[in-house]
Amino acid sequence: MPSVFLSFRKQDSRWMRERVFCALSDRLGAEKIFKSSQSIPPGADFAEILLSQAAECKLMCVLIGPGWLDARGEDGVRLLDRAHDWVRLEIATALRAGNRVVPVLLGDATMLPDASVLPVEMAELGRLQFLRVPETHLPDGLQHLGDALTALLSGTAAGTATDPGQGSAPTADPGPPTTMTAHVSGGGSAYQAARDQTIRLT
Repeated sequence: MPSVFLSFRKQDSRWMRERVFCALSDRLGAEKIFKSSQSIPPGADFAEILLSQAAECKLMCVLIGPGWLDARGEDGVRLLDRAHDWVRLEIATALRAGNRVVPVLLGDATMLPDASVLPVEMAELGRLQFLRVPETHLPDGLQHLGDALTALLSGTAAGTATDPGQGSAPTADPGPPTTMTAHVSGGGSAYQAARDQTIRLT
């Protein structure tokens, strides 16, 4: 069963999207990547498969190029603002299921959309840490993407809980918080140096 769901808008950054798909297929195995145009067999229920895969995937990569956010239909309405937009439904389904969703920015200048410009059911996307595949350093970017997704899928990425296993050294008790006193004058400022330190301004 596929582990990685590629969510994308067909009109957006097609050539880079195909490079991402090929690189991840080579790295993880084509059978581990869900891409609607290649993973749904002829005659199958498109909507049922798409939404079930979005709900059950271990990880969704949302491929965002320069035209992703503002893509519009012939009527001029932004596609993301349509309740039946497939990109919107895919992302909302994965988020609602609690799956890991990773924005992947395609190109050197593509920006992560702010949560305020996204439909409410997928607004969380605008607050998630992203990966970038730059056009100017494409091979390196694809390598980094593959490394990052491999680590996420295996549970070894930074910030991902892993089983410490037998023989692991016990975690040291950090002890009580340290209180520091700062004297601020002349328009200066104080900042928290670490999360276990408390700054007291006097």
